Amino acid sequence: MSNITYDYMEEYIQSLIPEHEGQLKELEQYALENAVPIIHKEVANFLKFMINMKKPVKILELGTAIGYSSIIMSLSSKNIERIDTIERDEKMIKLAEENIKKADKQNIINVIQGDCIEVLEKLEDKYDLIFMDAGKGHYNHFLPNCLRVMKHDGIIIADNALYKGMVASKDLVIRRKITIVKRMKQYLNMISKDNDLITSVIPMGDGIAITKRREN
Repeated sequence: MSNITYDYMEEYIQSLIPEHEGQLKELEQYALENAVPIIHKEVANFLKFMINMKKPVKILELGTAIGYSSIIMSLSSKNIERIDTIERDEKMIKLAEENIKKADKQNIINVIQGDCIEVLEKLEDKYDLIFMDAGKGHYNHFLPNCLRVMKHDGIIIADNALYKGMVASKDLVIRRKITIVKRMKQYLNMISKDNDLITSVIPMGDGIAITKRREN
């Protein structure tokens, strides 16, 4: 379990969500067998909900892995014209591109190879929705450029915001994860204390932080 909510709550919430079939189920099984981190079941469902509500045209994803979340997002709305997803691991990129092609989403999902911080600095396009799911210790570094490329009415969804509960409880912190936890706390402070932003942190999956600009 995630240390974010009580186990019985997590199990019950997950039981309400229909199981995926076909390729998505295969990707979930591959991730489980090969220890590839993918988004939690309830986070996947939340992404679908937000995309159905927001109806984004352009999405930016930080962290592609095997392409699981980008495929889920691409299937969630017909409004989506492009998903740019950044990944630095060549092995993951190869797997992701194969999975994206199998899903017949290669015309929508564009995998960009490189370090997220370096790629972000070069991006000039504007995005309706940004999904952060890479480099947990660098969300605070990603933020300035994410705000720069986010449309005025765009939203940022950051996964793993409570990082196995360690962000909220010192008792759970593992020594080798201290730097990640400190930086995630910095990120949450940045998005919570900025008067131009409004943020909601949700204890779902491994924690989600949703951020948008305040209306003037």
